[in-house]
Amino acid sequence: MRRRDFIKGIVGSATAWPLAANAQQSAMPVIGFLNSASPEVFADRLRAFHQGLKDTGFVEGENVTVVYRWAENQFDRLPELAADLVRRRVAVIAVNTPAALPAKGATTSIPIVFLISEDPVRTGLIASLAHPGGNLTGVNLVSGELTAKRLELLRELVPTIVRVAVIVSPISFTAETTLKDIELTARAMGLQTNILNASTSGEIDAAFASFADRRPDALFVASDPFFTSRRVQLANLAARHGLPLTSSTREITEAGGLMSYGSNIADAHFQAGVYVGRILKGAQPADLPVIQASKLELVINHQTARILGLTVPPTLLARADDVIE
Repeated sequence: MRRRDFIKGIVGSATAWPLAANAQQSAMPVIGFLNSASPEVFADRLRAFHQGLKDTGFVEGENVTVVYRWAENQFDRLPELAADLVRRRVAVIAVNTPAALPAKGATTSIPIVFLISEDPVRTGLIASLAHPGGNLTGVNLVSGELTAKRLELLRELVPTIVRVAVIVSPISFTAETTLKDIELTARAMGLQTNILNASTSGEIDAAFASFADRRPDALFVASDPFFTSRRVQLANLAARHGLPLTSSTREITEAGGLMSYGSNIADAHFQAGVYVGRILKGAQPADLPVIQASKLELVINHQTARILGLTVPPTLLARADDVIE
């Protein structure tokens, strides 16, 4: 072989290497992760989601790419963020409760895996739990269906409560159902409720400031990713006012709230990761039944109880899945 032809061959091969690498990279499936909150709130949940992907054979950066879109609690951004993922032609989109409807409105072809705290059939996301139909499936956290149980557990721990302040985000996907369930349950239990709307940090401050006129005996925080993102603010204000606080997520209890009862969110994200992996392998959303979250957890902050001067009944401590000392 002549020297000129040999050099030409080397140059040609070197030029081809980037093209081959780009082709390999472009062949890597892309997952769109659309969430209404912010990434720092979801660190543990993301780890569980990635573990679910890993269990189905997908590792971010190795054989799959994840494009994250965070709305930072600005729900009006969700439709455009969903549209952006559609324009990128991602292979599948994973969404939380507030992002579910915007994602559905953005595409009827790209598979969507949701984690939703409301009944997905009642909200019109799917046709049925067993046979979703269309391009959506996922995990139902059933958080909205546990309202009565959370109130019962709260009164078991604080039997003297009469007035309960309920803080809810009026723009929440589950606000209407939550308020309806709260009203029915509270009436049956003989409790008085004071509904407070808050969808910003300032409105949370204003809600607590209103307690100066009518102090409640306890605080019920509705299930919503926004409140999880403001868990430190909520826990600190509840402590300052000496209020027992109950919620659906353990993160608020870990931040200083009194107790929480709800689905194990990490396990639900793991299940969502598994479903995303199965779809990447060829499964169709319409053929994947919606998973009903079966792992429920009762978390009690024993330290907060002591600060509030409350004695946790031994029977309740025994039933708790986690007791924070």
